[in-house]
Amino acid sequence: MIGYSCKYTPIELLAAFGGKPELLDQEEPDFEVAETMTHANLCCHAKAMIQEGTRLKELVMMDCCDSLRRACDVLEFTGGQDFLYMADLPHEDNGCAVQRFKYELLELAKACGAHYQTEFSRDVFLRACRENAKTLPEGPFLAVLGARVSPPLLELIQKEMALPVVNLTCSGNRNLEEPPEEAASMDFDALMDWYAAALLRMTPCMRMTGVSSRRALIEHPHLKGIIYNTVKFCDFYGFDYAALKEQTSLPILKIESDYMPMPSGQLSTRLEAFSESFALPRQAERKPMKETEKKTGALYAGIDSGSTTTNMVVVNDRKEIQAWAIVRTGAKAQNGAKAALDEICGKLSIQPEDLTAIMATGYGRGNIPFATGTKTEITCHAKGAHFLNPEIRTIVDIGGQDSKVICLDSGGAVTNFIMNDKCAAGTGRFLEMMARTLELDLADMSQRGLTWKKDLTISSMCTVFAESEVISLIADNHSDNDIIHGLNKSIAAKTASMVSRAKGTAPFMMTGGVARNLGVVRELESRLGSGLFIAENPDLCGALGAALFALEEL
Repeated sequence: MIGYSCKYTPIELLAAFGGKPELLDQEEPDFEVAETMTHANLCCHAKAMIQEGTRLKELVMMDCCDSLRRACDVLEFTGGQDFLYMADLPHEDNGCAVQRFKYELLELAKACGAHYQTEFSRDVFLRACRENAKTLPEGPFLAVLGARVSPPLLELIQKEMALPVVNLTCSGNRNLEEPPEEAASMDFDALMDWYAAALLRMTPCMRMTGVSSRRALIEHPHLKGIIYNTVKFCDFYGFDYAALKEQTSLPILKIESDYMPMPSGQLSTRLEAFSESFALPRQAERKPMKETEKKTGALYAGIDSGSTTTNMVVVNDRKEIQAWAIVRTGAKAQNGAKAALDEICGKLSIQPEDLTAIMATGYGRGNIPFATGTKTEITCHAKGAHFLNPEIRTIVDIGGQDSKVICLDSGGAVTNFIMNDKCAAGTGRFLEMMARTLELDLADMSQRGLTWKKDLTISSMCTVFAESEVISLIADNHSDNDIIHGLNKSIAAKTASMVSRAKGTAPFMMTGGVARNLGVVRELESRLGSGLFIAENPDLCGALGAALFALEEL
């Protein structure tokens, strides 16, 4: 096996000399090996290549950027490979670039011949070229664009999407053209002339100088939406994503990778919500709704299984709320869900089977055995918010585990959403930890942040670092009220920034448990320059939306 990662790698040439090219696109559980060989701030793509390269005996790399050159230097220094080759990749596709790349191919051919002790096989080469000439689906499909996507991540995307998914990332979009008819009779030099040009004529990646032909990726008549995978701290993909937003009106979901496993709960929520926006059932629908007719007097429930609380709402066939419950989730989602169900049944004097349908949402939605269907909290919050106030255009939801901003159209459909990523900053957990540090309960903390004297600023939004900062402020004899005001400002600033990135507009609604914190609410209203609509029980918006879906989708 000879490993490679760049789509411009001449894998057909490697195969023609007896090599077995293998795309290096796996996630790494950690970068322990790479970070012992180089500094921690090296690009995560380069660190992934070092990790994988140390496990291989054969590796061909392309000098796409400085980080990969450093990765090759590190691997060359360790000397663990039998065959390590870095080819120079031109960033143009003109005549001079083709000749320069042809020279690289000829040199690589010499190195492969010497390494494998074999002759070039024209038949293997041409067969490989034909096999790698790919076509797109003839029906509607979604595309993954941007940075390379690992097989587990691609499988998760395909599972959650309502339409077929095609990998058109930098490593997946390898659309080599068919060899010309005369290729069988060309001499080797002329054949490499064609091959160099064909490789450089592929749809360019963002490291090439001319990227205008990338528009072909988004102009296919059957393309219905885009999942764009960016790489943490890599400007190439950030620029491409920003340009893409201006060039197309297609729905786009942005995710970010650091070549390590991503949190499946939050990622699944993003993907499912994006799929739900197409108004089609997911390919891997967990459970069908009960096959029972809607009847007068029937009850429909929604249950929102969150990280901190599990909330449940029951409505009748006229969409009137009949009962609700808020319980602590605890260590297992199903236990919190069962507690909420028991409380609801007690309030209504009914048995669980008297509920016609139960729609589950929230992070624990897939672990509620008595649910008859599932939907993401993104879609359920939109449904609940629009029911409570049809004028709302932006929802700010701050729960125990994450923060979300959801933008709605006049009909209550989701037009855009963003979530905080891999961080508890500004969430209910953040406030709980700060309250514990200040030895206060959340209710007291909410009130004491309203009256303050010194305008403190908590500079760090990281939960761990912010706790250290709060401890230092306590040691400096600052009052609890002033410290809490500083925390409220930090949360409001982070949340307002999310609203701005989502292009959220008034009227605004705030949901989630943090909406009960008056200090955070006032600071956020000040940042947004607009009031926040807050329902009597802001925790219940998602569960209410789920109950309405249970009624409407039956």
